[in-house]
Amino acid sequence: MLILGLTGSIAMGKSHTARLFRAMGVPVCDADALVHELFEPGGAAVEPVAAAFPEARAANGGIDRAVLGQRVLGDRAALRRLEALVHPLVRDAQRRFLEAQCRAGRPLVVLDIPLLFETGGLDRVDRVVVVSAHPLVQEQRALRRPGMSAARLATIRAEQTPDQVKRRRADFVIASGADRGRTAEAVATIICRLRGERGRVWPERWLASPRVGGRRR
Repeated sequence: MLILGLTGSIAMGKSHTARLFRAMGVPVCDADALVHELFEPGGAAVEPVAAAFPEARAANGGIDRAVLGQRVLGDRAALRRLEALVHPLVRDAQRRFLEAQCRAGRPLVVLDIPLLFETGGLDRVDRVVVVSAHPLVQEQRALRRPGMSAARLATIRAEQTPDQVKRRRADFVIASGADRGRTAEAVATIICRLRGERGRVWPERWLASPRVGGRRR
């Protein structure tokens, strides 16, 4: 099974690209969706995150992502503390996804990981796709998001690996922001090019690390 890492900086069009992979029959595991689940009431991340950042506890018993994001924005120490709590739980969920897809005999899967470069995830994927757009397009998209401002966007950009570095280190780059038909063609081309290629990182690099709560991680 070959693991394709899908990534891109904020507002580059990665989510649309992930939907295209799904539409073309490739299973996708969305790291952001996993975090949402972990932060829902009863989620595995709620208690440890609430203990470290009590102001982020939501009225429904889960974690208020907006409050938490504001708390760690621009505070590298707080961000690293949060990542140490959440990332192992996300990797555990990703591992379960990969185990299920392997049992199903899937030849290709996608891990949609926004911070693939920033969190050292390159060792756990076989190939990397970076979705990229012109900085002005990125800015226009980002500023349409609720709660986003130019100052907040600048801080987020500063904390992410520069787009040009990601593009340089990627196996494939998908240009976003123009013709969506071309984006679909690019996804189809990548799937075609990877057909028959054997993966190298599953299961060895996933099963060798310690798990959460005494299981491997």
